[in-house]
Amino acid sequence: MELSKKIKGAIRDVNNFPKEGIVFKDITPIMLDPILSNEIVQALAAQYKHSNLNGIAGIESRGFLIGYPLAMALGIPFIMIRKQGKLPYDKISFAYELEYGSAIIEMHSDAIASGDRILIHDDLLATGGSAAAAAELISKCHGVVAGFNFLVELSFLKGRTPLDAYASPISSLVKY
Repeated sequence: MELSKKIKGAIRDVNNFPKEGIVFKDITPIMLDPILSNEIVQALAAQYKHSNLNGIAGIESRGFLIGYPLAMALGIPFIMIRKQGKLPYDKISFAYELEYGSAIIEMHSDAIASGDRILIHDDLLATGGSAAAAAELISKCHGVVAGFNFLVELSFLKGRTPLDAYASPISSLVKY
């Protein structure tokens, strides 16, 4: 069976979460399936093995679930992009607007060297706000956004549009 069909078969819809009218795409069943999880990591590693990446930046928290194993599979560093106040060392911050308010994300200031090619990974592309904010952090460190990767894309929300200004390719394993 095709990988995207396996992933869609594992994703669970949760109605009215986190608020009324939203259909949440729950990826936690994927984490219960180590064979599918490994298949996802191996497929992404094959996709990016010749991309000359210097690191994978994962967006808190679900971006860590596939992003870190992918970095290990590629033999490159993993950079955590976290919510404000969660990182212990010297950090840089970026404030941005979300569909439900605003947020601030942070990254350690020494995580990326000037010119490093960084792939940004997250579990879900919705409006693109979090991924664009992550790209801003990487740019602040004079890194290069080498692309974006998502497990799931809600294409009807047109989240690729704000990311086009930062990098391509923008890829996702599953689209709704």
